[in-house]
Amino acid sequence: MCKFATPRQISEEYNMEEKLIIASNIKRLREASGFTQGSIANYLNVNRSAYANYETGARELPLNLMEKLADLYGCDMYDLYSENEDVVSAMLATAFRADTLSREDMEQIAAFKRIVSNSLKMDKLLSR
Repeated sequence: MCKFATPRQISEEYNMEEKLIIASNIKRLREASGFTQGSIANYLNVNRSAYANYETGARELPLNLMEKLADLYGCDMYDLYSENEDVVSAMLATAFRADTLSREDMEQIAAFKRIVSNSLKMDKLLSR
């Protein structure tokens, strides 16, 4: 007798796969940028252990935190879902390395990268 997966089982499997893709990407971006888990946790205003769980896929990264990370790393939120190595490489190319940054420094970097990203999108839409 054939046994089929239920919609809930399929959904749970898909969600786990998404979490692992995001986890891998945020870890690679953090490491490429030279940040520690503690510094990113401080920037996101969460405990380091909570952030570590996001990087392993043990916990789902909330959208508001995903948006902050996308801004910090200069990418779109949907890029964090990407398994495409070209997209991931492009995200890694904008990594900003620094030894010691405060939360305020990281917020300024994120704001600047958001402005640059929006400007590039506008240029593309206007076909410049």
